[in-house]
Amino acid sequence: MDRFAELKAFCLVANNGGFSAAARQLNVATSSVTRLVDALEQRLGAPLLNRSTRSITLTDSGRNYFDHASQILAALDEADDAAAGRDAEPAGVLRIAAPVTLAIRYIAPLLPELARRYPRLELDMRLSDALTNMVDEAIDVAIRIGNPEQQPNLIARKLAGHTRHIVASPAYLDAHGAPQTPDELSQRNCLLFAYGPSRSTWRLRNADLATEVEVSGSLHVNNAEMLRQAALGGLGLTLLPTWLIQPDLEAGTLVPVLNEYQANPGEMDVGIYAVYPANRRGASKIRVFTDLLAEALENRSGDAPLRDGTT
Repeated sequence: MDRFAELKAFCLVANNGGFSAAARQLNVATSSVTRLVDALEQRLGAPLLNRSTRSITLTDSGRNYFDHASQILAALDEADDAAAGRDAEPAGVLRIAAPVTLAIRYIAPLLPELARRYPRLELDMRLSDALTNMVDEAIDVAIRIGNPEQQPNLIARKLAGHTRHIVASPAYLDAHGAPQTPDELSQRNCLLFAYGPSRSTWRLRNADLATEVEVSGSLHVNNAEMLRQAALGGLGLTLLPTWLIQPDLEAGTLVPVLNEYQANPGEMDVGIYAVYPANRRGASKIRVFTDLLAEALENRSGDAPLRDGTT
């Protein structure tokens, strides 16, 4: 059996999370794709896929094999382009994972320009505020906020810095007053991003002090736009990124407090990153997308001069 056909079938199944979708791309019967992957597993003597009625995921051996197989197929595509004298215009499917609100604010406006510049490029976007397993979901590039773990098989390209402010509506501050010290946050209704059951602290740091404050409140939600809307409605204090609330700060509909402190739910030195497999380092699809997103983030409004919500 054709080893290249086996390789391509396996990668398409892994990329699409199923045999039927891979078969549609190859324009063959699903049974043909199944036979190719079965033959590959038999030849290697190792299972590459976990198969259930609900999903197809990669085994440990499958993750390692997929990493190498993807590199081989990408190199072959580049060789074909070079031999044919093509200019390696970005083409094909680019699978992107990104946080919901960031994608709506910054990636969605880029779509017309991407389509104009690269008409052969097709985007498959998975929006979630949960951390994506890039291998199991066959993601080409993930946009992440924070400080990504250093992993030998992944490259993290910093696209922009990331600052947050503790904010509330003028109505809330009029009714409850603005906190004057970090400790006072523990006595206020704090609207929290739902990172998980163990995360209920905010970290604050200034020139003299670094402290962690236990916070609690009436709302936990895993979406930043929901927190913004709740804060605008006067429900409480919340911790939100500048890129999301800049217009609110400028309009005065949200007011920052404790401005002398840098604030974050976790590490202080964080950013917005594009994370992609090391073997896709030179992929033009990833490069053109991340370049355009980095440009958009760079051109966003700078931090507004903040006025403290002290009453």
